Amino acid sequence: MLQLTDSVTELTGVGPKRLTALGQLGIQNISDLLYYFPFRYEDLKVKDLAEAADQEKVTLKGTVVAEPVISRWGPGKTRLNVRILVEHDVVMVTFFNQPYLKDKFETGVDVAIYGKWDAKRHTLTGMKVLAVQSADNPSFAAIYSVNKSVQQGTLVKLIKEAYEKYQAVIPELIPEALRQQYKLVNEQALIAGMHFPETYPEAKQARRTAIFHEFFLYQLQLQSIKQSERHVANGLALHYQNAALKEFIQTLPFELTAAQKRVVNEICLDLKSPTHMNRLLQGDVGSGKTIVAAITMFAAVTAGYQAALMVPTEILAEQHYQKLKQLFAPMNVTVGLLTGSITAKERRPLLADIENGRINMIVGTHALIQNAVNYQRLGFAVIDEQHRFGVNQRRILREKGLQPDVLAMTATPIPRTLAITAYGEMDVSTIDELPKGRVPIETSWVRSNQVEQALSFVGTQLAQHSQVFAITPLIAESEQMDLKNAEEIYAKLSERFAPDYQVALLHGKLKDDEKNRIMTAFSENQIQLLVSTTVVEVGVDVPNATVMLIFDADRFGLAQLHQLRGRVGRGKKQAYCLLVADPKNQQGIDRMTIMTETNDGFVVAQKDLELRGPGEVFGHQQSGVPTFKVGDPIADFASLQVAQQAVQKIFTTDPDLTHYPTLKQYLAQQQQNYLTLD
Repeated sequence: MLQLTDSVTELTGVGPKRLTALGQLGIQNISDLLYYFPFRYEDLKVKDLAEAADQEKVTLKGTVVAEPVISRWGPGKTRLNVRILVEHDVVMVTFFNQPYLKDKFETGVDVAIYGKWDAKRHTLTGMKVLAVQSADNPSFAAIYSVNKSVQQGTLVKLIKEAYEKYQAVIPELIPEALRQQYKLVNEQALIAGMHFPETYPEAKQARRTAIFHEFFLYQLQLQSIKQSERHVANGLALHYQNAALKEFIQTLPFELTAAQKRVVNEICLDLKSPTHMNRLLQGDVGSGKTIVAAITMFAAVTAGYQAALMVPTEILAEQHYQKLKQLFAPMNVTVGLLTGSITAKERRPLLADIENGRINMIVGTHALIQNAVNYQRLGFAVIDEQHRFGVNQRRILREKGLQPDVLAMTATPIPRTLAITAYGEMDVSTIDELPKGRVPIETSWVRSNQVEQALSFVGTQLAQHSQVFAITPLIAESEQMDLKNAEEIYAKLSERFAPDYQVALLHGKLKDDEKNRIMTAFSENQIQLLVSTTVVEVGVDVPNATVMLIFDADRFGLAQLHQLRGRVGRGKKQAYCLLVADPKNQQGIDRMTIMTETNDGFVVAQKDLELRGPGEVFGHQQSGVPTFKVGDPIADFASLQVAQQAVQKIFTTDPDLTHYPTLKQYLAQQQQNYLTLD
C-alpha cells in the first residue's frame, strides 16, 4: 500500500547516491518531496519585444533563421549563438556553457526561449529553451533551492512522478469546515498549485493555503504539548487563603496597576486549578513583575507549600532576597537565600531548613537545583529571566518538587508574533502598563564629534550626586573591529573624573566574586561611574543611577539597547540614555531613531523583530523559534493568528481529537519522528 512515508527510492532513478543528495535538501520520503515547495516562480508567458524592459527576464517566441554557432573562449567555456526572428526583428540569443542545446534549434522551426533581455544591444542571454507555448503548457515555472548534486530538472521530474503516483493517498490535514471558512483549497490542489501552477491566481491561492497549512500544523504540535502539560501527572491544586492574600496586598506602600491585578488573577487561577501551570509573565523593564511574583509566591505559601525563585546572578538573588524579606516581615513568612558563594557552614543548616519546611520561600541561582537541595513541599517555582536558563535546568527545578506550577518571567517584551511561535505552548500573561509616577527616560542620539558635550553632561549629573553607567561592546582593543572598548573608555573616564568620583571597570572575564564586589559597591554608591560591557544588561536596581551612556550603540540590537536603558530611571530622578553612534547603514540609523522615539519595550521588540527577523532576535536553537518553509510569521501574522485560534478551538471542543483522526495520526507520526531523532 502506498504511503507518503515511503522512501524516495520508490521513484525512478533514485539510488543510494541520489538519496544522499536529496537528503542534504531534507528530502527522505515522499511527503518531504511533495512539501518541498519552490521559493519563487518564473513567468514564462511570451512577451512582445515592445513590452520587454531592459534587464528583465522574459520569454521570447520566434523562428530560427540561421544555424546555431558554438565558439570556445577559455578552458571548458563555450558560447552558443543563435539568431531568431521575433515579430519583424532578428534577435541574437546567447547561451553560455550549454553547447548541448545546439540540437534544440533547427532553421525554420519556432522556439520559445527564456532569458535576460538587453534592450540596448537588442540581445537575449538565454537561460532555458521552452516548449512553444500552447494551451497545454504552463506559463509559470517553479524555482527550487537545490544543490550541486540535484538539478532543477531532476527535482521537478521526481516531484511530478511522486504526485502522479501518490496523489490519491495525500491526507486532508486541514478540516473541511476550516477550508470552507477561510476559502482554502484541498491538499491535492495545494500541492499541485504550488508545484505546477498554470496561472498567477492559482499559484497565489495555493501559496495562501500552504502558509495557513504550515502555521496550522505547527500550532497543532504546540497546543498538543500544552494539552499534555495541562494533564501532567500529579498536577497540584493550591487552595490559597484569599483573605491573607488581600491583607498582604493592602500592606504594600503602593497600589497595584490594573495590569498587575489582572495578571495576579490569571496566575492565582492557575494555582488553584489541578492542571499544571506553564505560564510566561512578560513585562517591560520596571513594570512591576517582581511584586506579582511575590504576591503569587505568598499565595502558594498560604496553601501550605514552599515557593522558589530562581534568578541568573547572585547579585540579583541577593536583591530579591532582601526585598522579599522586607515585604514579608509582618506576614510570618521565612525567606531563605541559596547561592554558590554561601559557605559550607551556612549551607548545612539552610539545606536542613529547606528540607524540613522551616523556610517558606527560597531565593537563589542555579544552586536551587543542585543534588544536595531537597524541598519538603515545593509547589510553586518562579524563574526570572527565563531565557538565561536551559531547558534541562528548568526541568530539574520542576522535578525537585511535587511537579510544582511554573511561572517563567522575562523583562524582554515579546512581540505577539514570537509569543505565538516561540512560546506557543505556554500561557502568556502581560503587564502592559508602568506604575504611576515613573518618569520616562529621555533618550538622545549623540554623534562621535559630540562626545565632549555628552561627557560634560555626565559631569553635571555626577555633581548632582547621581551615578552613571558607561557601556561598550568590547572588553579590549580589537584588530578586527574599529569599536570603542571598555579598557580604553575606563582609562579616559578615570583620567577625566577621578579622583573626585570613583570609577570602576566591569566585564565578563572577571571572576564572579570580583563582579559581585564591584556591582555591590556600585549599588551602595561607593562607585559613581561604572564602565562595563553588557554584563549589566540584567542586573541590580540602582535607583540613584540616572545616566546610561552607550558607545557604538548601533552595534547592539534594539532589544538589548532597551534592556540597557532600563538599568536607569528606577528612582525618582529624571534619567537619561545617551547613544553614541555613527551608523554606517540604514539599519543602524533606524535603530537609533526608534530608540529616541519610544520608551515602550513592546514597540521596540516589534521593530527589532521587523529589522532583524525572529532567528536573529532570539537565536533559533535557544528559543525554539521555527524556520518556516513558506510562511513568514511577521509578514503573514494574520494567518498565524487565525491558525492558532483555529487549533485552540479544536482542542477546547475536542481535547482528545476524537473527531479528528487524521490530525491525531499526524501528531502520533510527528512524535514518532522525534523519538527516532533522539
